Amino acid sequence: MSKFVFSSPRKYVQGSGVIEDLGRYLPALGDNALLIADEIVWGIIGKRVEAALGEAGLRYQFERFNGEASSNEISRLAAAAKQGGTTLVVGLGGGKTLDTAKAVADELHQPVAIVPTVASTDAPCSALSVIYTDEGVFDSYRFYDKNPDLVLVDTAVCAQAPARLFASGIADGLATYVEAQAVKRSHSKSMVDGDPTIAGMAIAEACEKTLLTYGYSAYKAVEQKLVTPAVEAVVEANTLLSGLGFENAGLAGAHAIHNGFTAIQGDIHHLTHGEKVAYGTLAQMVLEQRPDEEIARYVRFYRAIRMPTTLAEMHLENETFENLVKVGALAGSEGDTLNNLNPNLSAEDVAHAILAVDAFSKTVS
Repeated sequence: MSKFVFSSPRKYVQGSGVIEDLGRYLPALGDNALLIADEIVWGIIGKRVEAALGEAGLRYQFERFNGEASSNEISRLAAAAKQGGTTLVVGLGGGKTLDTAKAVADELHQPVAIVPTVASTDAPCSALSVIYTDEGVFDSYRFYDKNPDLVLVDTAVCAQAPARLFASGIADGLATYVEAQAVKRSHSKSMVDGDPTIAGMAIAEACEKTLLTYGYSAYKAVEQKLVTPAVEAVVEANTLLSGLGFENAGLAGAHAIHNGFTAIQGDIHHLTHGEKVAYGTLAQMVLEQRPDEEIARYVRFYRAIRMPTTLAEMHLENETFENLVKVGALAGSEGDTLNNLNPNLSAEDVAHAILAVDAFSKTVS
């Protein structure tokens, strides 16, 4: 029997300077906040956050995020929150910080507010976290009963982050509709354990259209630290449209192959989430036997925003075939989403697709 599920944050706020309004939205959620951010993010926005909470009369404690969305880090931060008597969790920063904040709030059964400082992933709006080991190897997806209570995105803050991270968010977002189509075609389930909804598919398609239409000009604007209407559109696509799209329409090969890359040691781990997803998206397209020109269009677009399309750019040019098979094996492991693309794919099939992307990309002009 079909079951259709649509999930979304309680409130989404976006705009230049909206971080100053954080104290306006938090009191409805709690009066004593645990603020989680890494040292770099806290150095950039910490004083503005403290000022906003101070004006609202909110109590808070700050805890530094140690860099990995692992079970140990989640337990450490939850223990600190219990000791401080907090009633609300606020995550500030990038994808792993935000995923950790959601997990801590789940441990405490408390509301969570998400404040991205980069438009680099679709993590902020979703009711799940990607959990890694302390060493950074993909471990599992952790699912929650609800989405974040508040997602607040200051586009001016996001535009100050490195353009590479902005481009990574575009690449992550471009996987949304590619994967959604695979889930729909294979009659698989979305990330909220339902059939892809019409709304989820429409949002995923709008995400792709927005990114291909405005992504390059927005990227060039962010290189100059500018906020333009195109930047606003792309931040919304990277964050809200991609988040709602992947959750309500589902994931398939692109993100599974991204997770598979954690099986390899070396410089690939210096790449961003979106950079690895970009290559995973191309590999999925190869496995789907998409038309050459369609794959070439994505290759050209990725190049324009400096995303990797060759093994050398992925730091994998010297990897053995056996190691690429390990990528395929991890991508196809139970609990990941490769089966939503095709349940009959082997680890060797994935390895061949990874190599084929490199060969094809080198011929695209």
